[in-house]
Amino acid sequence: MGNLIESKDITKIYRSRGLGGSKHGFKAVDCVSLIIRKQSIFGLVGESGCGKTTFGRALMYLDPPTSGSVVFDDVPLGSLKPKELRRFRNRMQIVFQDPNSSLDPKMRIYDSLSEGMVNLKIPREQRDRKVNNLINLVGISKTYLHRFPHELSGGQKQRIGIARALSVDPDFLVLDEPTSNLDVSIQAQIINLLLDLKDEFGLTYLFISHDLNLISYMCDEIAVMFKGRIVEQAETEQLISKPSHPYTQRLLSSIPGGPQRIGVSCLNIEDLDEKTIKERQEHEKSHSSCPYYSQCPMGDAECSLSAPSLRELSGGHVVSCHKIRTGK
Repeated sequence: MGNLIESKDITKIYRSRGLGGSKHGFKAVDCVSLIIRKQSIFGLVGESGCGKTTFGRALMYLDPPTSGSVVFDDVPLGSLKPKELRRFRNRMQIVFQDPNSSLDPKMRIYDSLSEGMVNLKIPREQRDRKVNNLINLVGISKTYLHRFPHELSGGQKQRIGIARALSVDPDFLVLDEPTSNLDVSIQAQIINLLLDLKDEFGLTYLFISHDLNLISYMCDEIAVMFKGRIVEQAETEQLISKPSHPYTQRLLSSIPGGPQRIGVSCLNIEDLDEKTIKERQEHEKSHSSCPYYSQCPMGDAECSLSAPSLRELSGGHVVSCHKIRTGK
């Protein structure tokens, strides 16, 4: 189907305040490059605070990257002027993690669903038809259109959030932990809804989550992020069956049945003692070491002195680890 999105060396730095703030700051995303194929589901997985959401927002230019480039369907987003970008953004929408805060509590559901179409100057009659179709599509009764968000359950609000994202006919959705705040039974309903909508409208997803089990069920390809960097990336079956980076192995080991999937012997992960972790963390502050060095039982002097780059193992499976390169 070809590529829909190509990001190259996306970096996002949040500058510090005060004197010298422009020279210092926190690097939330560090040189991330990836390709998302049309009508695929690309998974981005990692623990909270690793930069997943920041990358998703930078990819859409909701919070533009500090450096790097994004090409969306052959259009470089960085070259668009603000008005051009606003018009273009109807092709890429986001479904937020918290359905309670993503809807304006003062707006009725009808107004939330039609807001994007109003901005696009779509006539009222056409908006009404579209809103009715959307609310039926996500399994919500039309009687809810004139209610306020507080009158809906969490699952219903998330369905409305999905319908709102679809209201402007996008090609691409960023799904930022769309089920993490929902009950398990409701999570399954939302996941099945998203899969059905993808097939019906030919959508492309970037699915962001800390849950590798969910990511592996949903996605065609997975990238594993740690401290703002991609440490491993592969097609789902390949990554789950042959995880190479120790952090990916650690994520898999936390899944029920995970160690049995890949074999305990290949995990090679034991807890480091607290003293060693603290010493390595102090070392990381003044050296360009591997971002996983302080937590990796395989880390050595080479890992402490330089950060590894992504290296292809086979068939598009890439990993950032000195130990893979040296065959250890």
